Amino acid sequence: MTRSPRFKGYIHDIGGPSANFRIPSCGKQSKVGACQHRQCLFPDLCPQLVVDHSDYFALLRKARRIPKVKKVFVRSGIRYDYLLADPKAREYLKELCQYHISGQLKVAPEHVSDQALHYMGKPKARVFDQFREMYREVNEELGRNQYLVPYFMTSHPGCGLTDAIELAEYVRDLGFQPQQVQDFIPTPGSVSTAMYYSGLDPMTGKDVLVVKSPDKRALQRALLQYRKPEHRTTVIKALKLGNRNDLIGDHPKALIRFQATTRDKISTKGRSGYKGGGKKR
Repeated sequence: MTRSPRFKGYIHDIGGPSANFRIPSCGKQSKVGACQHRQCLFPDLCPQLVVDHSDYFALLRKARRIPKVKKVFVRSGIRYDYLLADPKAREYLKELCQYHISGQLKVAPEHVSDQALHYMGKPKARVFDQFREMYREVNEELGRNQYLVPYFMTSHPGCGLTDAIELAEYVRDLGFQPQQVQDFIPTPGSVSTAMYYSGLDPMTGKDVLVVKSPDKRALQRALLQYRKPEHRTTVIKALKLGNRNDLIGDHPKALIRFQATTRDKISTKGRSGYKGGGKKR
């Protein structure tokens, strides 16, 4: 690649999904493969899990030493829960922020509701809060103005209107304004898809709430982008259905103001990311 006359010296994204989860999870996985009935990181870290980022960062250092390579970027794919489990988490995050982030890092907390996260197989929101605070502190130490862009999903199996409102409140408290929202789309071979079509949790056999109606899915999507004027009517409908009229009014916690003001209009034009701080939960 470096021999190509079109190569400008920048590797724009090295890694992929779970980029830092590079080595075998444990000795058992190396011998017989992954466990069939448990996960490495959910609901808690497996006691057998080997947490070691040395190989991953050795790869990044090797890549940035290649002649003609100016910068090696990691734009997404970092499993922050796995990174935080490493005793050297802060040291590694500092190296990542110093050499491998170009203005922003995308991560995937996906939701904040305990119920939604349970069915997604993701860590609780407090783990993301811990990571974003460390990210803010590290960038402050480096004198960098770098943003953290969280990826959130709506209408995943197990995610109802109450969960969507909780996510909207979380986004409000962060001061984050998502420009893009991912509605859950069933894809072959995943546990989430099995739940979507069966309405059952395959791990327990218990019923799972599944939102399939386009109108109900639109409510969740609009809530996450409640600042957009075109979503105003839909958000009001969602809040009333969820018995959350307290979030409509002229007060700081309101998602919808009684009347749009100049201040509201200006606030919709802010950045799509944030520096990792924000109000703690």
